[in-house]
Amino acid sequence: MSEFEKSSFLPISRENQTLVPQTKELVNNHIIYKSEIMRQLMRMVERVAPSHATVLILGESGTGKELIAQQIHKNSSRRGKPFVAINCGALRETLLESELFGHERGAFTGAYARKIGLAEVADGGSLFLDEIGELSPGIQSKLLRFLQEGEIYRVGGKDPIKVDIRLISATNRELEKDVLRGSFREDLFYRINTIMVQAPPLRRRKEDIALLVEYFLSKGNNGLLGRGRQMSEDAMKVMMKYDWPGNIRELQNTCERLQILSEGHLIMPNDLPEQIRNPEFKAAGEEYDPNLTIHELERRYILKALNYFDGNKTQAANALGFTIKTLYNKLHEYGEFDKYAIHQKG
Repeated sequence: MSEFEKSSFLPISRENQTLVPQTKELVNNHIIYKSEIMRQLMRMVERVAPSHATVLILGESGTGKELIAQQIHKNSSRRGKPFVAINCGALRETLLESELFGHERGAFTGAYARKIGLAEVADGGSLFLDEIGELSPGIQSKLLRFLQEGEIYRVGGKDPIKVDIRLISATNRELEKDVLRGSFREDLFYRINTIMVQAPPLRRRKEDIALLVEYFLSKGNNGLLGRGRQMSEDAMKVMMKYDWPGNIRELQNTCERLQILSEGHLIMPNDLPEQIRNPEFKAAGEEYDPNLTIHELERRYILKALNYFDGNKTQAANALGFTIKTLYNKLHEYGEFDKYAIHQKG
């Protein structure tokens, strides 16, 4: 085992030694694994971290791309400086530019004071741009200039500001296809992907499921309930057969619900959600309702998708065939955006 792995993990039980991160931070800052595919990934992180190269992390929603970015930062020479994350798909273009680069007082209506952008906050550290494929062409151009020149302009500002950051990006999109379609700049694509890292979906690392379940039941957000829930052998077999389209995020949410709702000490198969026990189950089609408009039908269907994916907008958008921006626009239109707003970490 490498020194990186030794310094990053500690045992939670004798049989699972060196598999849980040695950290007192939140549960969401942990990477837990024993699968070979994850060992290879963490070896890649070990090699990449000390460099200053830009990194593009690819992977489905819920696979822990931000956690990988944090591991790169924590094992780099910038670990004593800020790690700043921003979700590019969660903000409209004008707001995103202000959040990323900041603005001067009076730059636009409502700009009552100078705002320091997150790129400036990250000076000396790492800037993580999640869902980078959702950037508009205008922001792409400004980001490219920033990466080339190492300086930013606040919105409404005239003076360049030198900023030293390491850029780590993530996306669940196929950016090569976006480049061919002309929706993502080719020069920016090559600028951000000096190193490409693939976060594997949970269905490709099923040997990690039991360990993750143990961790989420004992150390997750609801582990403090002290109910000591454990997964029965039969229930675990059901969990292992399921493909987990929402990946680790879906598994964590499921474990937390089971911790709260299960009645016995052992979690049995019947305690598991219907879609996990019977993934092929299809709800019966609804009869035509002459009082239901297409607009209302669409609204209900989108909200059902969001509820199905536990509020995960990226996963819901993919399933619905929307871009994430289209989904955000529809949530704004329905007045449902605040209900499904993402909590962002600075």
